[in-house]
Amino acid sequence: MNFLDIRTDFAFKKVFGSEGSKDILLSFLNSVIDFNGRVISDLTIVDPYNIPMLKGMKDTFVDVKAELNDGSRVIIEMQVLGHEGFEQRILYNAAKNYSTQLQQGQTFSLLNPVIALTLTDFVLFPGQPLINCFKLLEKERFIEYSDDIELVFIELPKFEKNEDELESVQDKWLYFIKNAGKLHYIPKNLEQVQQKAFAIANEGNLSPEELELQHRKRDFITIQKSAISLALKQGLQQGLQQGLQQGIAQNRHDTILNAHQAGVPPETIAQIVQLDVAEVKIILAQLGRD
Repeated sequence: MNFLDIRTDFAFKKVFGSEGSKDILLSFLNSVIDFNGRVISDLTIVDPYNIPMLKGMKDTFVDVKAELNDGSRVIIEMQVLGHEGFEQRILYNAAKNYSTQLQQGQTFSLLNPVIALTLTDFVLFPGQPLINCFKLLEKERFIEYSDDIELVFIELPKFEKNEDELESVQDKWLYFIKNAGKLHYIPKNLEQVQQKAFAIANEGNLSPEELELQHRKRDFITIQKSAISLALKQGLQQGLQQGLQQGIAQNRHDTILNAHQAGVPPETIAQIVQLDVAEVKIILAQLGRD
């Protein structure tokens, strides 16, 4: 068996945002979000997984939206590649979903809380825990201003448990998201709802159109990662070359200055550093040693 790589946003929406995924999404959200001690018992998936819609979106990000039974809204996004302005976009998207709830003339008391849950396949907060939650707080006494907008981040690289170490429901969900694309079997000791998620992610159960869409997205991510890697290598090489050139120039200046202080004539110095006599005199003038 082959399974979709759930870390691609399209596959994530297929598993967690389809018409029949309510129980899957409920289990996942209850395992990773602290709802102040309560358990979410029902939700409505907004804009469920739809092939024509996804094909038209090309390479833009895809999120899963749900309205909880208490009126709260949750926006879930899987992000494989970081980019400039990423954190600002998450905050903007949460604020937009909060502010657009009201129709003209409605009172602000009708606004419902919004939780933006973002899973990243890269480290966003070095040295911090696997899951980080942000709210509006008074900065000195940490008094909560409002819990109407909450940002929750899960960084998958920080989840390092293997199959034998899975204990909680949260462990099993994060293992599924991070590793399903590399597995050829369904792990043991899973909850029934997680077995259902594996069945949805089974490539054998997908249409050719769905497989093409998922493979295109995976290829796009691979190309983007390769482009980033190449840019980093080229930048490093350019930096090394510039550093080498700067080092050579500094060493040449030091040699010219030391030789001049030792009484070596400019003509001899020029032969040593392989420059014209005029260039040596210019350097000495710049160094204040003419």
